[in-house]
Amino acid sequence: MDRGPVSTAPGGVRGPGGPPSWKLAAPHDAMTQGMVVSGFGTLPTGRALFLEFGWSGTLRAKGGAWLQALQAVAPITDADGKDPRSAGIGFTWQGLRKMGLGANALASFDRPFKEGMFQEDRLRRLGDRREGKWLDTVIAGGPRWSGNTPLDAAARGDDAHAFDEDGPAPSEQHITTPITVHALLLLYEADEATADAWCAAVSDALAPHGVRVVHRLPLELRVDERGIAREHFGFADGVSQPQPFKDGVVTMDGTNAPADPWNGVPLGEILMGHENGHNEIAAGPVVPDSLKARAAGLKAHPRGEGFFDLGLDGSYMVVRELKQDVAAFWKSMRDNAARIAKDDPGRGAKIDGDWIASRVVGRDRDGNLLCPEGTLPPNQYGQPDNAFGFWDRDRLGQGCPLGSHVRRGNPRDGLAPTAADQPTLLAASKNHRILRRARKFGPTIADPTVDDGVDRGLLFICLNTDITRQFEFVQQTWVLNPNFATLYDEVDPLIGPKGQLTIPETPLRRIVEVETFVQMAGGEYFFLPSMPALRYLETL
Repeated sequence: MDRGPVSTAPGGVRGPGGPPSWKLAAPHDAMTQGMVVSGFGTLPTGRALFLEFGWSGTLRAKGGAWLQALQAVAPITDADGKDPRSAGIGFTWQGLRKMGLGANALASFDRPFKEGMFQEDRLRRLGDRREGKWLDTVIAGGPRWSGNTPLDAAARGDDAHAFDEDGPAPSEQHITTPITVHALLLLYEADEATADAWCAAVSDALAPHGVRVVHRLPLELRVDERGIAREHFGFADGVSQPQPFKDGVVTMDGTNAPADPWNGVPLGEILMGHENGHNEIAAGPVVPDSLKARAAGLKAHPRGEGFFDLGLDGSYMVVRELKQDVAAFWKSMRDNAARIAKDDPGRGAKIDGDWIASRVVGRDRDGNLLCPEGTLPPNQYGQPDNAFGFWDRDRLGQGCPLGSHVRRGNPRDGLAPTAADQPTLLAASKNHRILRRARKFGPTIADPTVDDGVDRGLLFICLNTDITRQFEFVQQTWVLNPNFATLYDEVDPLIGPKGQLTIPETPLRRIVEVETFVQMAGGEYFFLPSMPALRYLETL
């Protein structure tokens, strides 16, 4: 695994002389996919290959044979050392089913994963669809791809055959997309030519097994000399990441990783089979005891007699393809600045589009937090300081607005009603953290003020062990909550629908109008298996 990228620095990358990174101690380092502990920052070029199992019927004999062929040309990277190229893989529920994973094992997964991201109520909570219609935060015509997970028995009103593809009319709408994705393969390389050649080799190896690439995205992670990676709007990306500890999480010198007071989370928030923020072992799927399970290196489940732990050192991977309209974003910022300058020719004359944009995000372009007195100075490594709270520093949001993207994504202690509640609210916020492994796709726009008609955006990827409590909670309760932090009828101004953003100031507040800048083009929940779990899936 590439040690350049880490979770302690902007963009998941350690700059020169940066803070020490974290890693997993043996034996878990060799059992975990490398992308869990690394963003592969020294491998700037990437490819996302969305795979469909083009097999006739529902199941296939030897459904894991294609994985063996894949490992010959693109071995999945573990976390125990540096590699010249890296790869990661995740599976949808329907993909595992088509490969022949047993019914009991399929039933042992978490409910959101079994239902899929496109379950009707889930789409409503995620802000994608309501009352039978796609919202403006989704691309025109609806998303292009998903796992197309079948409805279960309760949704269809059929108790006899839980996942029978033939049956009576469903009691809930079965929402599908034109492209079905059964697995997502992520490749990380040094340059475009070798990445293209690698993709061609993968496609050739999978074709005889009836596995085809149905969608692909070119991924990019370019960092500057400070280790900062920027998304297409021009802002530092991935500045704030949770810092895992416990259960063999160590620094690069092998000492136990400390519990960071602001960003520390137990490893079980990221990897199944480890203790989470509720002092419980993060649950994962199981398979019956068998010679195959033992030969693959799966461990006996500590609480399930007769079952082996398929989830240990695995995670749930949330993936959303988010298209960014760069020209619309900066036009909205400029229009708001011009309106303020007209209405307030004194102080407003000093406000420009960049001033508005930084308040939409909550940080300046380099990732430094906005404060009432300016910005939070960089830390001792010359990188944006991520060790802060909102209660003491900016309780009223007069630096970093209460409804900004940064505060909604991670409110820290900012939602505490009193000083006495500050530690409790900070601890509660840590129970909803996600580990981001996103990369942007599409070329950098030549002129941010001119729409060139080219698709570009972010392939949002995050890891968590409890989709409901982590990713979905953040999206519904913080990002899209119209009454977040005492606000009224406002949602996230960066990734939410058209609306307002309140910018507190003294003596008066400012209210700016924001458009829809980010649209979902596809998404799904994936299971990111451990290395032993991958070996087991190869035997199906």
